[in-house]
Amino acid sequence: MPSERTIDRPEEALAVAKQYLRRERPLSALVVVLATIVFLGTFVATSLVPAVVVGALLMVVARVPIIESQGTVRLRTDEDTESVAESFTGPIPPILVFQWGIADEITTGDRTVKYRLSYLFGVRSVEVTVETQTSHTPTGDPRIELELTADGQPWSTYVATVETRDGRTVVEYEYTADRRFGLRRIPQRIVANRYRDEALDAQGYVVVDRDEQYGVAI
Repeated sequence: MPSERTIDRPEEALAVAKQYLRRERPLSALVVVLATIVFLGTFVATSLVPAVVVGALLMVVARVPIIESQGTVRLRTDEDTESVAESFTGPIPPILVFQWGIADEITTGDRTVKYRLSYLFGVRSVEVTVETQTSHTPTGDPRIELELTADGQPWSTYVATVETRDGRTVVEYEYTADRRFGLRRIPQRIVANRYRDEALDAQGYVVVDRDEQYGVAI
């Protein structure tokens, strides 16, 4: 059965996640403020009907899911492969620091972990569920798949392999967004890009290579 228990989260990584949160929330709110200013400006310059039309268009443009993302990342760490594999299959995978790092609650179950994240000053919340599957590559290296859903809807998938190269542990993972996102999510992405490598470094991982791809699907 799922259980809510205290999870020891690394303090340095938590500090970075909190910095991310402090900057992401105001920047996301700024999008709403700008849309409101445009609406009011249109109303002052014209009349209510054109302002309503402009406001509706802004909402559609901001929310319609048109952006896709995927990428590959290579990490290096001094930790042994067994410890790294355990961290990726545990309740706080290093690459999901911006989920567990700002979660109000963490609930664990059989091969699953759930993070409850609140926003809008706690008025609303979302439950992110991570389902973990483990296997091995043909060479015997651990292979971990993390499938994320948000309130039961597909969100993203991460597939990581852990191996030893030149005496160091290397993690290579691919990620794919299983859900398109709208323009209103761009500020969130910008802030995440600013802090993601710092958050990994706080957990003992160095980003060796990162290749990201974004596309617009109409």
